[in-house]
Amino acid sequence: DDDNSEEGLHTIHSGRHEYAFSFELPQTPLATSFEGRHGSVRYWVKAELHRPWFLPVKLKKEFTVFEHIDINTPSLLSPQAGTKEKTLCCWFCTSGPISLSAKIERKGYTPGESIQIFAEIENCSSRVVVPKAAIYQTQAFYAKGKMKEVKQLVANLRGESLSSGKTETWNGKQLKIPPVSPSILDCSIIRVEYSLMVYVDIPGAMDLFLNLPLVIGTIPLHPFGSRTSSVSSQCSMNMNWLGLPERPEAPPSYAEVVTEEQRQASLAPIGACDDFERALLGPLFAYIQEFRFLPPPLYSEIDPNPGQPTDDRPSCPSR
Repeated sequence: DDDNSEEGLHTIHSGRHEYAFSFELPQTPLATSFEGRHGSVRYWVKAELHRPWFLPVKLKKEFTVFEHIDINTPSLLSPQAGTKEKTLCCWFCTSGPISLSAKIERKGYTPGESIQIFAEIENCSSRVVVPKAAIYQTQAFYAKGKMKEVKQLVANLRGESLSSGKTETWNGKQLKIPPVSPSILDCSIIRVEYSLMVYVDIPGAMDLFLNLPLVIGTIPLHPFGSRTSSVSSQCSMNMNWLGLPERPEAPPSYAEVVTEEQRQASLAPIGACDDFERALLGPLFAYIQEFRFLPPPLYSEIDPNPGQPTDDRPSCPSR
């Protein structure tokens, strides 16, 4: 109705109309989108079109929210380790103990990474046991003062069977993390946690197991920002191609490497070039080495020409 004078109303004529809109998410932390067995965390945008004498038209579109977890924080870069031992008893017979020790390099990981497991399993019992490892996801749902918990297997691996008196060592056995949802740690109604269980399957008895907590994050490990031993060793290994000596030696004197004829030839005029081009007349890496290994001047050296102005402009190399 063109005669509609009510404030806040606008008439839309027949045809196609598009309206751009945007919403800013609140600064307070939002729980990561999640679909669980007993509950979920969902976000959506809903639009309504109201028409006179007709029911409104409604449309709802969901979108995903991630609460970022940076695994480069010190608490998530700390190693996780544990040790356990178990003795099997059968009536009046007692066999030797089964011992298990396990360690992982850090607590935080991202989906797609592989967890390197370092473990040692010693079987002094009379039974044949099997070492195993598994990643579990634990979902906890809170409502009306009650809690429901769901635990499900995410990934697992199996070691070799160990007979009596045998020992098995895992030197970085890898268990890959599948594409799972990140950990949810700060939500009041839903909590999602992960753990790595390294255990020994003992037939006819309760398993011997170690639980190492995990946090699945969204921001992966920075290659050069980690303080873990594996990244440090990888960095040092990648720098071996430089072939640099551990203790740099003082360079030889100028007279030992340049003859008088070469010195005179270097004094010939060079064509017009700027300072950067002159500096690149020799191999670039040689200049980097020379700059790295030249000893610094002694504090006892005194300016032989005090009070005279100096020229700080770079000049062509004389060799």
